[in-house]
Amino acid sequence: MTENASATRASSSKRLEPLRNIDAGPLNIAYYEAGPVDGPAVMLMHGFPYDIHSYVDVAPILAAQGCRVVVPYLRGYGPTRFREEATPRSGEQAAMGADMMALMDALGIQRAVFAGYDWGGRAACVGAALWPERCIGLVCVNSYLIQDIAGAMLPARPDREVPLWYQYYFQLERGRAGLAANRRDIARILWSQWSPNWQFDEACFERTAIAHDNPDYVDVVIHSYRHRFGLADGDPQYADIERKLAAQPAISVPSITLDGDGDGVSPATDGSRSASKFTRSRVHRVVPRAGHNLPQEEPEAFAASVMDLIKA
Repeated sequence: MTENASATRASSSKRLEPLRNIDAGPLNIAYYEAGPVDGPAVMLMHGFPYDIHSYVDVAPILAAQGCRVVVPYLRGYGPTRFREEATPRSGEQAAMGADMMALMDALGIQRAVFAGYDWGGRAACVGAALWPERCIGLVCVNSYLIQDIAGAMLPARPDREVPLWYQYYFQLERGRAGLAANRRDIARILWSQWSPNWQFDEACFERTAIAHDNPDYVDVVIHSYRHRFGLADGDPQYADIERKLAAQPAISVPSITLDGDGDGVSPATDGSRSASKFTRSRVHRVVPRAGHNLPQEEPEAFAASVMDLIKA
């Protein structure tokens, strides 16, 4: 049994609960909170197709070191719900960043470490770039994640296109129907492809998969992957944020970026390609064996990066 497999089985029965709910912007956000309310705040943002349990081990590590830890379900996941039926079920990057900031406002959090991976890493990057005065520091997997939508149609090398099959599938109505009918099977395939060294068990998978039964999950996911290619319009309420993101703004807060050297969708790099996007201190680390869901696979490494920013 690998160390990863042992850790997964040890944590698969744990849950982040009890949950709380709060109105924040267009959402009623379900979130987990731990640690002292007067401690340094940390926003832990999950990705697709995962949920808050990516931080099932990270959250208690940080709370035990005196942090106020907030782990929200993103729009379209778990018990988080849109407050108005008429609100577009947007999955665009501006919405993800704005949701995080609205939650901080609702909770009375002035500044926090923004930390995440995948969609959650993108939300963290958006927040750090556009609201640096609210950000103590950034921890992000796969470096700079703000999408360059204007350049999205430029092809990558064929070997880099292959792992993105799901993104192209979701451009078709066939893909929408497939996600609606097979959301668990698709998630299981992606988990396995993206984290080949992570031997998650059925209890671990099912604990997260139920979050994808949210009635808005399919609409939000499909819009996210169509919008990033410029093939779907955004929600007009985020147009100003998207205009700012189109300029590919730099991140001016202290940052630690992480790559897993077993990541099956975003291969590890030395971080140099995105170096110009970080205009203050930035450290890049490669975590051995870790895949795409790095905080759940290697929680100690992720938590240590957060604490390094707080201690600094």
